[in-house]
Amino acid sequence: MGAQDTLPVAAAFTETVNAFFKGADPSKCVVKIIGEMVLSFPAGITRHFANNPSPAVLTFSITNYSRLEHVLPNPQLLCCDTTTKAKDDAKDFWVNMPNLITHLKKVAEQKPQATYYNVDMLKYQVSCDGPQSVPLNLAVSWRCEPTSTDLRIDYKYNGGAMATPMALNNVQFLVPVDGGVTKLQAILPPAAWNTEQKRILWKIPDISQKSENGGVGSLLARFQLTEGPSKPAPLAVQFTSEGSTLSGCDIELAGPGYRFSLIKKRFAAGQFSNIALR
Repeated sequence: MGAQDTLPVAAAFTETVNAFFKGADPSKCVVKIIGEMVLSFPAGITRHFANNPSPAVLTFSITNYSRLEHVLPNPQLLCCDTTTKAKDDAKDFWVNMPNLITHLKKVAEQKPQATYYNVDMLKYQVSCDGPQSVPLNLAVSWRCEPTSTDLRIDYKYNGGAMATPMALNNVQFLVPVDGGVTKLQAILPPAAWNTEQKRILWKIPDISQKSENGGVGSLLARFQLTEGPSKPAPLAVQFTSEGSTLSGCDIELAGPGYRFSLIKKRFAAGQFSNIALR
């Protein structure tokens, strides 16, 4: 990288959606979405900064900023004008370059083999609108008899929760079932039962608009019991998604000297569950 070249920087938005559904009514939902923005610098940039101790200030703008709440810039590295509101739904930030250079130098000494350095820049919470903000809506119903338990899980893909609708990948539904399960019947689609942990697990490779019924489906299971009835237990769901965010935020350079080599967006389920109503 010569002195006149633009320096490559990568950015990544990673968000975590936490959702708590109650029983068979998907509208009864508490949602919290948190996120972070990380900048990634190539290892060679430390040599460039050593030869150019007064580089251009890295400035950028976060767009769709009105969707964010409780924004926490890295206090050592990132500055913004807190006295003015975001213009055109965008907020400008600039990096404290002396502190960044010091930080990258320290990381380079700690990780001499690294090819790039990730630096946390921004943490935030996303403004939510109940189930409309959740990429996968859930409803669970239990029918608990002394000798059997019927479990039904309904799910619905919600592409409207994302800036760009993307598939949910590696979706897992995990439910503990007590009551002395002796036999499983009518399991649709097929699932794995763990006898030691007394849990049933459904794995679906991906759910999207292109899935059967537009990403709307049901999981069904009947359990034969010897020590029933079962007690309804929380359902836990996991998934990841690449290429989009729930906030719809993006990043743009606001000054010269740098270029984005890559902007990654992803989100995943954190605590994502349905709690059965007694």
